[in-house]
Amino acid sequence: MLLVVGFFIIFLVIGMPVAFAIGISGAVFFLQYSEYLPFSMTIQIAISQTQNFPLLAIPLFIFSANLMNETGLTMRLIRLASVLTGHMRGGLAQVSVVLSTLMGGVSGSAIADAAMEARIMGPDMAKKGYASGFSAGVITITGNITAIVPPSIGLILYGTIGEVSIGRLFAAGIPVGLLMMTTLMTTVSITSQRKKYLPDRQRASLKEIITALVESIWAFLFPVLLIGGIRFGLFTPAEAGAFAAVYALVVGVAVYKELTWEKFKRTLEFTVIDIGSIMFLIAMSGIFGYGLAYERIGDTFSSFMLGISNNPQIILPIIITALVVAGMFIESVIIILLFTSILLPMVTQLGVDPVHFGLVFMLMVTFGLVTPPVGVSMYTVCSIMDCPIEEYIKESVPFLLALLLLDIVLVFFPDLVLFLPNLIFGKG
Repeated sequence: MLLVVGFFIIFLVIGMPVAFAIGISGAVFFLQYSEYLPFSMTIQIAISQTQNFPLLAIPLFIFSANLMNETGLTMRLIRLASVLTGHMRGGLAQVSVVLSTLMGGVSGSAIADAAMEARIMGPDMAKKGYASGFSAGVITITGNITAIVPPSIGLILYGTIGEVSIGRLFAAGIPVGLLMMTTLMTTVSITSQRKKYLPDRQRASLKEIITALVESIWAFLFPVLLIGGIRFGLFTPAEAGAFAAVYALVVGVAVYKELTWEKFKRTLEFTVIDIGSIMFLIAMSGIFGYGLAYERIGDTFSSFMLGISNNPQIILPIIITALVVAGMFIESVIIILLFTSILLPMVTQLGVDPVHFGLVFMLMVTFGLVTPPVGVSMYTVCSIMDCPIEEYIKESVPFLLALLLLDIVLVFFPDLVLFLPNLIFGKG
């Protein structure tokens, strides 16, 4: 297996697209064991990876998210975020934090949210005198909230692979997303005070707040209906994706009346591209993952970690550190696909709730999107905003440390993660 991992690292270093790197290096394992395993298995495994029924939720949620973005809901959420936080110090940066939280119930993609905010808010932040590194750091890192708040594609993948209740994961994502929002807003306030960034507007009147809330009510209803439907057995997580798509169509056509035929075609185009890239990664990771399972890497890793300690409050911080390092070099979806099946059995053996671990795990997995050298969100935002990477890195340190501190707090206080899923679904 060392040869396989070696090839994978070499392919990444030379710049090969990660899906091909993981698929080709996984195929090397079958060449090594061609005496025992027919090479044709690589095709069978890749195809079988995409035949998992719960994974049907992913394309459906992607489709619904793209639909909602085309219905005018995004602009209404921007107005709401501005009304709620524009009067605070560092007003536009605070708006970005709240907007990412609100977008979590619409988008589910950290990269898509960060790119959208960079295009819409980046120019305004530059006009107001915000340093480009600060603006890029805020927009990029707050986008990670979107990947935690339901419907989160990462949580669906984790729940499917680890056979963990997606309904409970979605419910846990809400308080964790709100804690991320509070943590980052506090960090923005402290850094803005030091940099003397002023509020963006006067405090909104009660009438303005109510008007903005009413305009955005369909965004708030969506996660409530989603979790409620799963809780009361109205639909499975995969069926919830179909519900989300129908919900987005109804909102776009009947409520806001902004979904035109041209916007619908654009939605389909974006959806096909997004689904294709994610499902290809899933298919290729199956080839690599088979080698890990065949060599019993998970058992070996568990024995090693349990040899260090049987205390989950020692093991989990070690895992967090390892995930931060791994995220710097491996794409976040790949980390979920490869590491869930290795780490989850080990931590459950230590008595850690799989939902608790899932949120701690996901918060660190998303770190890889915003850190060099392969942070996709980082490069996307810096490219759109024409911000040098070194400036982004310097200004983003307080925000990264804040999220790392929050994840450590979640390790030691699991009830912060579990109280809402326990309240809605009962204790697991």
